[in-house]
Amino acid sequence: MERYWNQEIETMSREDMKKLQDERIVEQVKHVYENVEYYRNLMDEKGVKPEDIKSTDDLHKLPFLTKSDLRDAYPYGLLAKPLSECVRIQSTSGTTGKRVVAFYTQNDIDLWEDCCARAITAAGGTNEDVCQVCYGYGLFTGGPGLNGGSHKVGCLTLPMSSGNTERQITFMRDLGATILCCTPSYAAYIGETLHDMGYTTDDIKLKAGIFGAEPWTEEMRRSIEKSLGIKAYDIYGLTETSGPGVSFECSEQTGMHINEDHFIPEIINPETGEVLPEGEVGELVFTSITKEAFPLLRYRTRDLCVLSRKKCSCGRTLIKMSKPMGRSDDMLIIRGVNVFPSQIETVLIEQGYSPNYLIEVDRVNNTDTLDISVEMNPTQADSAGEDIQMYEKTLALAIKTMLGINPKVHLVSPKSITRSEGKAVRVIDRRKLHD
Repeated sequence: MERYWNQEIETMSREDMKKLQDERIVEQVKHVYENVEYYRNLMDEKGVKPEDIKSTDDLHKLPFLTKSDLRDAYPYGLLAKPLSECVRIQSTSGTTGKRVVAFYTQNDIDLWEDCCARAITAAGGTNEDVCQVCYGYGLFTGGPGLNGGSHKVGCLTLPMSSGNTERQITFMRDLGATILCCTPSYAAYIGETLHDMGYTTDDIKLKAGIFGAEPWTEEMRRSIEKSLGIKAYDIYGLTETSGPGVSFECSEQTGMHINEDHFIPEIINPETGEVLPEGEVGELVFTSITKEAFPLLRYRTRDLCVLSRKKCSCGRTLIKMSKPMGRSDDMLIIRGVNVFPSQIETVLIEQGYSPNYLIEVDRVNNTDTLDISVEMNPTQADSAGEDIQMYEKTLALAIKTMLGINPKVHLVSPKSITRSEGKAVRVIDRRKLHD
C-alpha cells in the first residue's frame, strides 16, 4: 500500500492545487518586488508590476533568473529577508566563477526537510527504518536535506557523509541500514566495494536507495539495484531552490512528482524562452512560492525534461517531470553533433561494461576528437587478452550507432579510473572553445 507523508497535499485535486498556487504566487511576487532590489529592477525593465500577477496564468509575464544573475547578485543581492532572520546558507559545488550561495530562514529549512520526508516516505521509509545518508554534508545540500527529512520521518539516521567506503559498509551491516541516500555513482561504488569485501546482498538489509545530484540512466538504475539488492529511487533538486526534494519518485517510477505546493514548474524553449505545452521537451524553469529568504522566480535550471499530468498509480496528483535528459549547458557539441554523456553510458551498460568511464574531448587540427576510456570488469579483463582491440572496435561501433560520430575507445583495467565519492567527473573537455 502506498504511503504518503502529507496525503492532503500529495493527492490534492488539480483545482485546489491551482487555487493554492495562485494565492501563493501573488504573495510571493509582492514579497520579492518589495524586498529584492535586483529582481525589482528586472521587473521594472520588463514593465511588470506585482499587481499584474493575479494567478499562475500570469507567470509568463515575469522575467527569468539565470545562474549568471545569481553570480552577479552574490552574495546578498537576492536576499529577501533580513540576515537576522536567516539561520543557514548552503552553496553549490560550482566549477566556474563565484559559487552560488542560498539563504534559509528556519521556516525554509522546515519546508525543505518536509519535501525530503515526502521522498523518503515514497521510497517506503517509516520510523522503523535505518537511513544511511552518504551525500556530502557541509555546504552541499544533499547531506543536510536528506538528514533532516530522515529525522522528520523518524528513521534512525546515520549521518555518514561520503567517503571511507569500507566503514560505510561496516556501519551498513552492523546497524542494519535499510535506506541508502547518496549519488548514483557512489551507490555503484558501494555495491562494487561490498562484493570486493566478499559480501553479498544477503549480508545487508538495504531495501531502497534514494539517489540524485547527477544524471543517471535506467541501465545504471538496474545495475545498482542488482548490486545492492534494492529498489532505486530518483530525487531531484537544486541548491538554488532549496536542495533535494523539489521532486521525487514514487513506486511507479515513471517520473518524479514535483512538490507543486512549493515549486511551480514550466517548460520553455531554451532558445526563445517561449513556454511549451505539457509533453514537449524543453528547459525546466522553477518558481519558488514558499521560500522566504531566497525566493527565486522563474529560475532557469538548464535541465532538459518533459512534464506530465498523466494519472499515477501511486495516487499522487502532483505533476511529474521526467528524469532530466541532459542539460542545455552540459551538452557537448562534437563535430556539430549534440552529445550527452548519458547516451554513452546507456551503450556501455547495454554492452555489459561498468558505468565507470571517462570522456575526453579535444581539438586537433581544427577537428574535434572523442576519446572514451571504459573500465572492464575483472572477468572481461581476464578474457580480453589479445582480442582487446576487437572489443574496442565493437564498442566504438555501438557508440557511433548511438551518436552518429566515431569515438576512439580505450578499454582499461578494473579500478583504473578514479572513483568519486560525490558527483562523478565524467567529462574532460580540453578544447579552447572560449577565449
